[in-house]
Amino acid sequence: MNYAVIEAMTAAGLTADNLAAEIGVDPKTAARWANPGHIPQSRHRAKVADLLGREVLDLWPGILKRREPVWLRQWVDWERAAVALKWFELAWVPGLFQTKAYAQATLAGEPLSTSELDELVEARLNRQAVLHRERPPLLIAVMDEAVLWRAVDGDRELMREQCEHLAACARLPSVQVYVVPSSVGMYPGLGGPLILAELPEGEQVAHVDSQARAEVISETVDVAKLVVRWERIRGEALSRAQSLDLITKAAEHHGSGRRAVA
Repeated sequence: MNYAVIEAMTAAGLTADNLAAEIGVDPKTAARWANPGHIPQSRHRAKVADLLGREVLDLWPGILKRREPVWLRQWVDWERAAVALKWFELAWVPGLFQTKAYAQATLAGEPLSTSELDELVEARLNRQAVLHRERPPLLIAVMDEAVLWRAVDGDRELMREQCEHLAACARLPSVQVYVVPSSVGMYPGLGGPLILAELPEGEQVAHVDSQARAEVISETVDVAKLVVRWERIRGEALSRAQSLDLITKAAEHHGSGRRAVA
């Protein structure tokens, strides 16, 4: 338990229900703030700390240890709070499923120092803890088939390990993985990756990426458009069993050097 939060709530005479009413969130969300690793979204933190009569860093000192870039932190907060994540990737294995070696490879060629590279990779791997907590979010991931076959500088072993890890993640009770086969022609996913996060209060937010920058979207109209696009993308994917079979074949291919027939 986060005893600093519990003691502050007791001293302030507040329960999770009281705190939730003041902040405007679900009581279950407020109750989770007393658990290790559960931090209020950035837009709520200062108000929660003020109500409890403490400094934010006294309640959640781990904020100082965060490794992800500043521009990504709002999204990571939402990712941690989400009850469901819907993720589409066109070119990469989704970050929550990446091995360390694969994560490093995705950043190859970027103008980063060794320490900067290490921090970005560590931040990405740390985010994967959300899959293994007591109550993980439902994660529905869809990716283009090309992701499975794309070599990493000819390193078949790296891709074999990545595909095997992806298959293991796909078998987690809270995870569903789908693959859009190469036999599908033009489809909405070619417009680029997107992630949708459903928060405990029912609100949905989105994350989209481009060559220039990533963007967090919370406007209802824009999110609704992305929800429709997501459903159209998922509709082109293979079944879960077929997708897992294809992922397994890709792992075998990278281990043997022979491409399996999809």
